[in-house]
Amino acid sequence: MAVIIGIVAVDQNGAIGKGGAIPWRYPSDLKFFKARTSGHACVMGRRTWLSLQKRPLPDRLNIVLSRTADFAASPGGVVLRDKEAILSLRPYLACDLFVIGGEQVYRSFLPEIERWIVTEIPLAVEDADTFMPKNFLDGFSEMETRAVEDGLRIVTYQKIA
Repeated sequence: MAVIIGIVAVDQNGAIGKGGAIPWRYPSDLKFFKARTSGHACVMGRRTWLSLQKRPLPDRLNIVLSRTADFAASPGGVVLRDKEAILSLRPYLACDLFVIGGEQVYRSFLPEIERWIVTEIPLAVEDADTFMPKNFLDGFSEMETRAVEDGLRIVTYQKIA
C-alpha cells in the first residue's frame, strides 16, 4: 500500500510561502524534489496547482484537492473534493502518495502522514505569510539527514509507532 509522505521546504521560522509563491529558489532543492516525487502521486491544493501555471508536474499523478465546485484542473490534473476521496485511492496506488502543499493541505493530512521529508532552508523570509503547523513533526523521529548544495539540509522523519 502507498506510503503517505509529506514533503516540504521550510525556512528557519517554518515559513513555506509568501504572496502565493515559494519565496526562494534553490536548484538543488528543485532537483531533489523532482527526483524524489517522480513516478509517484502528488497531492496539492488548488492554490499550489495554480502556482504551477496549471501545468502538471511531469511523470507524476497530479491530484488537486479543492472544494471549489466550479474548479476543474487543466489536462494532467485530477480534482478530488475531499481528503477521504484521495485516501480511498491508496490501496490501488503502485506508488507513494506525496503531500506537497500548501498549508491547508498539510494541516488536513497531518494525521495520515507517515513520513516527512523536510528541506531546511538556511534563511528567514521577511514578511512570509504561509507557515507549516508548529507541531507538524510531533510524534516523528529523525531517520536521516543529508547536506546538499547551497547550504541546504534534507531531513527525513518517520512516524513513531
